[in-house]
Amino acid sequence: MAARARTEAKGPVERLHERIIAGDRGWFFARIADRVAEERIAQGLSQRQLAELCGTTQSAIARLERGGRPPRIDTLLRIADALDCELVVELEPRKR
Repeated sequence: MAARARTEAKGPVERLHERIIAGDRGWFFARIADRVAEERIAQGLSQRQLAELCGTTQSAIARLERGGRPPRIDTLLRIADALDCELVVELEPRKR
């Protein structure tokens, strides 16, 4: 019970950070990061080239691809546009 109370007391940023550190590969941002890398490579783009296309830095693309920290939605939209992809976000009920 105490562990559950500690989990509920954590805010969304803390829970998000824990998921990143835990490397939960089924998690949303990890899937996005993998897809960005796959699509970038399939299109023959370097991280630097993709960064230039979407107005960010190569290091930001590298951080995203390795799951260093979750990207902002506007960044994801610019990346999707640069890769000529649709960004699809879904909400699904949690499995209980």
